[in-house]
Amino acid sequence: MQAKYITNLDKIQNLTDDERETLKHVADKFVFRVNDYYLNLIDWSNPDDPIRKLVIPNSSELQEYGRWDASDEDTNYVVKGCQHKYKTTALLLVSEVCGAYCRFCFRKRLFRSDVKEAMSDVREGLDYIARHPEINNVLLTGGDPFVLATNKLRLIIEELRSIKHVKIIRIGSKMPVFNPMRIYEDDELLDLIRENSTAENRIYVMVHVNHPREITHEAKLCFKALYDAGATLVNQTPVLKGINDDPAVLGELLDELSWTGVTPYYFFVNRPVAGNSGFVLTLEEVYRIVEEAKALTSGLGKRVKLCMSHTSGKIEILAIHDGKAYLKYHQSRDGDYGKLMILDCPSHATWFDDLPGNERYWTKPAKKLEDIISVNEMPVVPVKKGKLTRG
Repeated sequence: MQAKYITNLDKIQNLTDDERETLKHVADKFVFRVNDYYLNLIDWSNPDDPIRKLVIPNSSELQEYGRWDASDEDTNYVVKGCQHKYKTTALLLVSEVCGAYCRFCFRKRLFRSDVKEAMSDVREGLDYIARHPEINNVLLTGGDPFVLATNKLRLIIEELRSIKHVKIIRIGSKMPVFNPMRIYEDDELLDLIRENSTAENRIYVMVHVNHPREITHEAKLCFKALYDAGATLVNQTPVLKGINDDPAVLGELLDELSWTGVTPYYFFVNRPVAGNSGFVLTLEEVYRIVEEAKALTSGLGKRVKLCMSHTSGKIEILAIHDGKAYLKYHQSRDGDYGKLMILDCPSHATWFDDLPGNERYWTKPAKKLEDIISVNEMPVVPVKKGKLTRG
């Protein structure tokens, strides 16, 4: 039973007329899209329901805050639709559509009509990856790759599997909890994963579970179907004000993930993205919430890392204590992996750039997308040339 999608606030019967009129102004700026399955998870009697806050527009999104590309992803592009920020990792933005338009999404810029970062034809990206043997893992992202038709996803995955140095294929998706039926009812999709996730070359599905109430019976069926097909599942979520900023809620999430076999991978600090002011917590608050949540779960849940996806890399928060932030580079654009940083942490700080002296530790990327789009003039080594033009 496939979920039915809704893009018009007038179709949300649980909203009052006044709410619809107010929120239409938000939906005019930031895309709205939800489905009937996910709407049924909302407790409409609670105006502060966290599931509601994840997908229903809120007037706070119109407050002046942040910028569209808070992590400067435009400086990571090497060819259209392909980012190469870290040595061994490339990203292919294969879909400009999401199943769920989460209100906090750090890539909400992709859903503007004047932005064309995700590509329907990722040929240039595949050719770039084929020419760079240092890339051993590729993340399919967007948008949401599981929005693509299965035959389209098959073309991309099979082309990646033909590149011998690509050992891991990752798929970043909200679908396992937003529309789990799309996955566990699609035998062709499960066969695709089964054929291409092998003992030596795994497919990882990076699920985006933000709240334990998303882990429904249907979501568990989806997790099991993916596991039975040979995929490995890990979870990542930002810590969001009003949604999961309670240690008991985050602790329950860590437990539920561990019990269903999904590895807790990252907790993220919410990026300073346009429209996200209503979800912002200070670094001190995020650290405290995460540590208290970890105290409630087993060692399996404690595997999660708290990080900021900054322009300069993934910065792990080791501790915040007595007005100091203790940080290190978990991933580094400049290659300074493991670099320890001890900085003053004002009580109002919400992001790395808010910490006095942060600029000593990283170099701002000089190039923008328009400067590097044709950076690679090496001879093209085709990968099954022309195959992706079908369908």
